[in-house]
Amino acid sequence: MIDTHCHLTFRDFTDRVDDVIADAHAAGVHTMITVATTAEDAPRALAIATEHNSVYCTAGVHPLYSDQPRNWDVIRKTVEHPRCVAWGELGLDNHYDRPPRALQDAVLSEQLALIESARDDGLDKPIVVHCREAFDDVLAAFRTSSLDPARFVFHCFTGSVDDARAVLDYGACISFTGVVTFRNAREVADAAVLVPTDRIMVETDAPFLTPEPHRTVRPNEPKHVVHTAHFIADRRGISAEEFERQTDANARAFFGLPG
Repeated sequence: MIDTHCHLTFRDFTDRVDDVIADAHAAGVHTMITVATTAEDAPRALAIATEHNSVYCTAGVHPLYSDQPRNWDVIRKTVEHPRCVAWGELGLDNHYDRPPRALQDAVLSEQLALIESARDDGLDKPIVVHCREAFDDVLAAFRTSSLDPARFVFHCFTGSVDDARAVLDYGACISFTGVVTFRNAREVADAAVLVPTDRIMVETDAPFLTPEPHRTVRPNEPKHVVHTAHFIADRRGISAEEFERQTDANARAFFGLPG
């Protein structure tokens, strides 16, 4: 299956990327998308993607890194490469006090303008969204743009059922991490049941959020995405095999991955 969101550039995987990818393959995870968080991170993600046939990447500025140098030329140049399949991750995060929301808002606005400009130049790729305790704010920002709601995926969903409905009403996709397996995340598990079949994806967000039954294992790795998928399949009342086929098909369609 496909891990649609991991961070192979993070220091948790320094000098271990080859082994992490090999372990993912052994677990049945045939494709991974390593997601960039800064302009400096984007070329590193692309380097991994160009070195490994089973890895793709994204390019963008995470809201919690809004206070770091922003080189939009580097971001766009990375997105132009065929191994880069999406913008992001980008969005808003109200869980922490820093960086200040005003800065997060400014950086998000700049990124959306960049994506619109690139789309008008023929560079149309989907967008990976980071949204933590900020659903109303993020959706309001997206509605001021001319971007197609179906081109957004809200990764690592940790909101309520009502938040999920708001995202779905907007028209975006939703992706779930190991959080959905946690006993203290019942609303996230409930949300995973209501997402339509063609708009749900799964991920690890590795090195974070290892799913049950390996929650105490650090760091999380792409190989563990299968546990998240199996948990959601059980909650949705279908076989793990059928759910894996669905989520793989959704990821291929959304990110433009080969079949």
